[in-house]
Amino acid sequence: MNNIRNFCIIAHIDHGKSTLADRLLEYTQTIDGKNLQAQILDNMDLERERGITIKSHAIQMEYTFNGEKYTLNLIDTPGHVDFSYEVSRSIAACEGALLIVDAAQGIQAQTISNLYMAIENDLDIIPILNKIDLPSAMPEEVEDQIVELLGVSRDTIIRASGKTGEGVMDILKAIIERVPAPKGDVNAPLQALIFDSVFNPFRGIIAYYKIFNGSIKKGDLVKFVATEKEYDADEVGILKLDMMPREEVSCGDVGYIISGIKTSKEVKVGDTITHVKNPCGKAIEGFEEVKPMVFAGLYPIDSEDFENLRTSLEKLQLNDASLTFQPESSVALGFGFRCGFLGLLHMEIVQERLDREFDMDVITTVPNVSYKVYDKKGNCAEVHNPAGLPDLTLIEHIDEPYIRASVITSTVYIGPIMTLCLGKRGILVKQNYISGDRVEIIYDLPLGEIVIDFYDKLKSISKGYASFDYHMHDYRPSKLVKLDILLNSEPVDALSTLTHADNAVNFGRRMCEKLKELIPRQQFDVAIQAAIGAKIIARETIKAVRKDVTAKCYGGDISRKRKLLEKQKEGKKRMKQVGNVEVPQKAFLAVLKLD
Repeated sequence: MNNIRNFCIIAHIDHGKSTLADRLLEYTQTIDGKNLQAQILDNMDLERERGITIKSHAIQMEYTFNGEKYTLNLIDTPGHVDFSYEVSRSIAACEGALLIVDAAQGIQAQTISNLYMAIENDLDIIPILNKIDLPSAMPEEVEDQIVELLGVSRDTIIRASGKTGEGVMDILKAIIERVPAPKGDVNAPLQALIFDSVFNPFRGIIAYYKIFNGSIKKGDLVKFVATEKEYDADEVGILKLDMMPREEVSCGDVGYIISGIKTSKEVKVGDTITHVKNPCGKAIEGFEEVKPMVFAGLYPIDSEDFENLRTSLEKLQLNDASLTFQPESSVALGFGFRCGFLGLLHMEIVQERLDREFDMDVITTVPNVSYKVYDKKGNCAEVHNPAGLPDLTLIEHIDEPYIRASVITSTVYIGPIMTLCLGKRGILVKQNYISGDRVEIIYDLPLGEIVIDFYDKLKSISKGYASFDYHMHDYRPSKLVKLDILLNSEPVDALSTLTHADNAVNFGRRMCEKLKELIPRQQFDVAIQAAIGAKIIARETIKAVRKDVTAKCYGGDISRKRKLLEKQKEGKKRMKQVGNVEVPQKAFLAVLKLD
């Protein structure tokens, strides 16, 4: 055990952790020439194209230092705020962390939040200044920021470049010298933490774990504590680029278990594995159910594809346990599913994967968050969908979720960012000056306000220099109203939203104007109205396409023309009763991009 080192890589999005992981694998000769490619641990096409890590990956390396052989277990983590629970479990499975900071961009929000997570878990932190080969790098200034944040001396910071390989040998040396060996008792009852799981179509769900105490042998009968399910360990082993079966995986090591699990619900990230015969006293702390933050309806474009969509979502859920879905129906769109996502990036990735991996074209409704609705009798119900809101006369009050957001930016952009947050009903908590001209602004914001376009706006007003990180804070009473869109007095349930009373009139008016542009003209007048309850707050009319029926009148009395016009009017009226208005797909998407 003294020669095992478990460490993870934490960084803000796009600070080069996957590239640095490539170099570590290359220098320890874990991967030979023919397998070497950029971002080797990001094995999804989507991850490569976007240059982001979506799932965390683990890999074992062998390295000889001063004549001794060391086993290094690297756990690569996602950098985006949507996947922060996954990052927290990866951190819990390690004794050390490489904190990577981009020499051109400096410290950003996710860097700080992941760093605090690592400090809470008592990890030894090795600060690394990456991308020092860039012409725009500012190593001196960024080192000052790291010194100020961590309180370490300058000579402990390693300067490196994942691209050129500079400083990689120093990193390997630092991992062996500075990261402590895992502590644990081989003879104690088995206690292992699941930090990830993947789905294999032939073998079922494979769980990745780190053993804190005890050991696990092939054929053992094991129990997952949170789900209380028991399994036979058909195969156990360690993780190189492929899985390497072993007879036994011992204390301090990172490995995998295959036990023929068929449903993703049975393997929860953060759960504890123990033996059935000799169970451990208590589970490893920190386990929580991953809660979806953003909800949206997914509907097949062709209603016959409903069952195919269900199958696709089930298969996708095997790879991504944080996706939740349940069937729902809509008058405008037919049958579909109400899906829960961790955030907007997660929602985008799920849509993209449905399209690529399963060839499913879907319509997505306006994303919203879950509200707690209290009725007059004091009962509380969670509502994920505006259609599920009870009658207004029965509601006592509605609580909406608030987040604690941290924005790190240059002092130049403080004004516009504060204006943006106040416009989203934010409450300023505090400001911290990190170093020189960098400031951290902490706000409490309603989750519903940042769901749609907050991140894009933040990036554009700060010219890309602001970084954003958030976590759930609490629920607070709020004055929310349900805004309905009516076409010819018929409500279109897929376009209804829950919004704050102060924004409702403005939002309703903009929505009507936008729909007027997008809905094609019909043979009859179409009235587009926005309503709160029975009160209409905005209206636009799409004029009918008309034929000039008076063309054949070439003189005579006006009453002849009027007679023809009245006859046409009657026809249009009859048409309006039987005609229905088709809402194009673009209209649903336009609501997301109203600004």
